[in-house]
Amino acid sequence: MSPSTPPASRQAPSQYVAPPRDADAVLEGLDPEQREVATALHGPVCVLAGAGTGKTRALTHRIAYGVRTGILQPASVLAVTFTQRAAGEMRGRLRQLGAEGVQARTFHSAALRQLQFFWPRAVGGELPRLVERKAQLVAEAGARCGVRLDRTELRDVTSEIEWAKVTQTVPDDYAAAALKAGRPTPGDPARTARIYTAYQQVKGERGVIDFEDVLLLTVGMLQERRDIAEQVRSQYQHFVVDEYQDVSPLQQRLLELWLGDRDSLCVVGDASQTIYSFTGATPDHLLDFRLRHPGATVVKLVRDYRSSPQIVHLANALLAGAAGRAARHRLELVSQRDSGPEPVHSRYSDEPAEAEGTARRVRELIAAGVPAGEIAILFRVNAQSEMFEQALADVGVPYQLRGAERFFERPEVREAGVKLRAAARFGGNDTLLNDAAGLPAEVRAVLSDMGWTGIPPAGSGAARDRWESLAALARLAEDFAAAHAEADLAAFVTELGRRAEAQHAPTVQGVTLASLHAAKGLEWDAVFLVGLSEGMMPITYAKSEEQIEEERRLLYVGVTRARRHLTLSWALSRTPGGRSSRDVTRFLAGLRPGASGGAALTRPEDRPAGAGGVERGTVLRRGTDGDAPRRGRRSTVRCRVCGRTLTDGGEMKLMRCVECPSDLDEELYGRLRDWCAEEAGRLRQPAFCVFTDKTLMAIAEARPTTEGELVRVPGVTARKLARYGPALLALCAGEDPAGDADADADSAP
Repeated sequence: MSPSTPPASRQAPSQYVAPPRDADAVLEGLDPEQREVATALHGPVCVLAGAGTGKTRALTHRIAYGVRTGILQPASVLAVTFTQRAAGEMRGRLRQLGAEGVQARTFHSAALRQLQFFWPRAVGGELPRLVERKAQLVAEAGARCGVRLDRTELRDVTSEIEWAKVTQTVPDDYAAAALKAGRPTPGDPARTARIYTAYQQVKGERGVIDFEDVLLLTVGMLQERRDIAEQVRSQYQHFVVDEYQDVSPLQQRLLELWLGDRDSLCVVGDASQTIYSFTGATPDHLLDFRLRHPGATVVKLVRDYRSSPQIVHLANALLAGAAGRAARHRLELVSQRDSGPEPVHSRYSDEPAEAEGTARRVRELIAAGVPAGEIAILFRVNAQSEMFEQALADVGVPYQLRGAERFFERPEVREAGVKLRAAARFGGNDTLLNDAAGLPAEVRAVLSDMGWTGIPPAGSGAARDRWESLAALARLAEDFAAAHAEADLAAFVTELGRRAEAQHAPTVQGVTLASLHAAKGLEWDAVFLVGLSEGMMPITYAKSEEQIEEERRLLYVGVTRARRHLTLSWALSRTPGGRSSRDVTRFLAGLRPGASGGAALTRPEDRPAGAGGVERGTVLRRGTDGDAPRRGRRSTVRCRVCGRTLTDGGEMKLMRCVECPSDLDEELYGRLRDWCAEEAGRLRQPAFCVFTDKTLMAIAEARPTTEGELVRVPGVTARKLARYGPALLALCAGEDPAGDADADADSAP
């Protein structure tokens, strides 16, 4: 596999693959750092994973490798993430890797199952009914306090109550806690505290609980009932937590109670992607992990398999100007993809012109071959969506709103599910399937009975939305049949049920419109970041340094959603003819083409603390600034020919720009590649696990004659020098390699 090829492609032709043949096969295709994650099965493990570095792949392969080797029992593993969709995706990947039976759930769903199971023993009777939406109860609580909350106030007060509960703040302490946290409270904090108290009373009278109560009650049960806590711990002995930077104090407490005095815990996160502080999330648990677990293995994933070098360069530069604790622990990404176009910075006279210009550019990309489903328009607040919806409709481009109605709750999808289940029950007796041969044809026949055809309707709107939903089901049937040759309609219906439970919707072919928060965890070939003016980015109510820095991280999340095409735009005024008084966001200062004062990546003092790699069993003492001491910062890498700062991983290994003149010894390079392929074959590993092509090229250019010269070549670590040094030096001298490397040595660098 080429080092520029993502080991976890999102573009696979099918969503279904055969499981690996054995435990060793689970590790195939992982890069060295991902392999370290997968094989670190004992003790506490902390994975610091940058955007696009394949963290979910590393996590699922770690679990699967543990299960396939027999070190982990599937039923004893609890993998926790933050959305039902992410949990469903994780379960799906584990099934593909042959690790069925592992529990992958959200914090809330895992806690709810335990609460339902143990409630009769701990309290007696049935668990109170769970209310999914608390707004009506909050409105009633407000009325009891003599406060009539409008729609905006109701939303804000509800959010404050949720924040107070996940931070374990009682009503009497709310005002002081909100002030200490610097939260912009909706009106008088004392009033919010009174509504909070009344809300708790309303719930008690109705005999209901909310989502935050699920966690609070589970924590209380495990704290008070040691027998129940021990039973839970005997069931789950190994824990994995994804998106650990988003853990709230309440979730952290629940995790500690699940864990007990054990240390079989693996956490994954990126402090630079902390964007939910307003909900109580904090990266402190991630950043303090080694202080709580001094013997932890820490693995840093920085190889970005998602974005082009140009996009990664902008993302790194964006964070280089950051401040605060999370910024001091940022990861500098290194792109593994081929070069792409530079990000486009577009200024418009007004917001309608920005929407129209964006729609035109979207249409051009589609005409150039970029699928509509691989394009996204991302904005700061949902209120910005309407103008872009209209602009896309005007140019005939289909779109979908993310965060709107869930796929499996759409009327046409529910209707299709009913018809497919009926057809599966009747089987060959259903005349609708008489002329259908094979699963895809059977599904299309059922959808045709609903008026669906293979030709999309013109324009956009409800008719196009309905067509796209049914087309997604048809494509899903094709994927399922391609991976399961013997699958019938009943098996496909079962798969739909599993996906509906996990909210794992198939892809709908339309441009995605979403807020930056809703885009977290997703990616597209082309991304348009719109409305990037002061007052919207950062949002006007972000006042403190912490709030401003979270806005920067939110923009960083938006930038890192793009694979190849990225456009950043803003408008000088709100309406046509309005005063052109807006400035572009401060976060792009010095980063736009031709701008001055940027060049953030060239300042050595701003380099992040460490690149990709592994640290084991390090005992850290907290520094004077409250952080663990920094270690080993890398200096800026410059081209040895032209002097340009290098950020692309391949160029950094060569120590020169790709386009700059090379003094490569072609014959030596060929011999090095042949030797590397033989060594990899003997070890039964991909060739890049021995040395990447770029490292071999760098060796062929440097032609070292001593170990001291060889170890200075990027990619030749001390361990690899000890293992392969004599062979490499022999090859460079024109001699045959002197013996083989240790056959029992592992392939990690």
